[in-house]
Amino acid sequence: MMTSTARISLPLKLTFLIFSMVLNCMGLVILQLSEAKITFEKLGFLESFKDLPIAFISLFAVNFISRFGTKKSLILALSIVGICSLILPFVEVFWFYKVWFAIVGTCFAIGKICVYGIIRHNISDEKSLAKTMNSVEASFMIGIFVVNIGFGSLISSRFSEFWKFGFLSISLLSAITIFLFSRLPVSESVRIEKENMRKELLKLINPLMVIFLAIIFSIVFIEQSFNSWLPSFYKNHLKVNSFFSLQATSLMAVFSYLGRIITAHLIQRFALSKYYIACISLIILVLATISGIQFFGTNDAGILLFLFPVTGLFLSPLYPVISSKMIARVDKSRTNLFTSLIVIFSSLGSSVSSIMMSVLFGNQMLGYYSLYILSAVIVLLIISLIYFKLADRTFEK
Repeated sequence: MMTSTARISLPLKLTFLIFSMVLNCMGLVILQLSEAKITFEKLGFLESFKDLPIAFISLFAVNFISRFGTKKSLILALSIVGICSLILPFVEVFWFYKVWFAIVGTCFAIGKICVYGIIRHNISDEKSLAKTMNSVEASFMIGIFVVNIGFGSLISSRFSEFWKFGFLSISLLSAITIFLFSRLPVSESVRIEKENMRKELLKLINPLMVIFLAIIFSIVFIEQSFNSWLPSFYKNHLKVNSFFSLQATSLMAVFSYLGRIITAHLIQRFALSKYYIACISLIILVLATISGIQFFGTNDAGILLFLFPVTGLFLSPLYPVISSKMIARVDKSRTNLFTSLIVIFSSLGSSVSSIMMSVLFGNQMLGYYSLYILSAVIVLLIISLIYFKLADRTFEK
């Protein structure tokens, strides 16, 4: 028996909220540690300690989840995140951040596979999937907003030296979510034996899947260019102080949240492909405007602080829309494997983006920040057009 969407909605949203907070505090950490004279090159590779474990652990996580069950695996991941967040405020050494992000990344790989698996086993219709995934993913944007507002207020107060104690709230939130899941019956995914996993994985791989994974890589590449590095861009290039750098970034999270909520309500009225392409086109329009202002106008912080967040309104729906279109075509028994591939290429996109951004920042080329992201969005548009053309041919057969 499938659990109703209404019952699973709150704990799933809280799960994504928690993981969003621990993953997207990277911008805060980069901002704070850069003031402690940690170089941008080192901070750029810090993101890899979060993303590469996500990539490496994902396929192993499928077998782990299959063996221990979706709910138990998700509760374990949330428990580890809660404990690690409880410890972080009391550790001062830089290397612990690497360990902390590696553990958080591993737990996120398990958590995301579990969340997508629960959603897929309760909803089959493509547009309903898109609506639910946008609603759940919208809470991810709330996590970014909470981190920037909460920690931003803390570091701008007279208690700024205690900013790391904000992570204790994540521990509390984890405990609440674990309690909700412990009382919630969920449909478990079909167990895939280890020896059959390779065969099932090979069945998933085809030209359409390869292009889809390239799209996922590109979307996260672009998202991470904003999420982790926008505060540092505001502070180092636009000369905005730390507090307003984080608050301006939180505004982007608000626009991103609105983008996913609006999409969840509108998506059933439009073809997914047309809605998706329209969003990319609007991102290109906004970034082209920003680049025009920077290169032919003025670097006025007021204008740019507003225009950058607007991209979130159109960028945020891309990931759940394209994922829901593909996941609806995947057999339920392969949902966890499919999600693991999404997680792997998402983490690779995030890691590569941060490393390239660290080079951009380290070489004082911040004036090209918007142009760099615009180029990536244009590449995404080209790949997406190829995907939808191939998808129409494939699904019509």
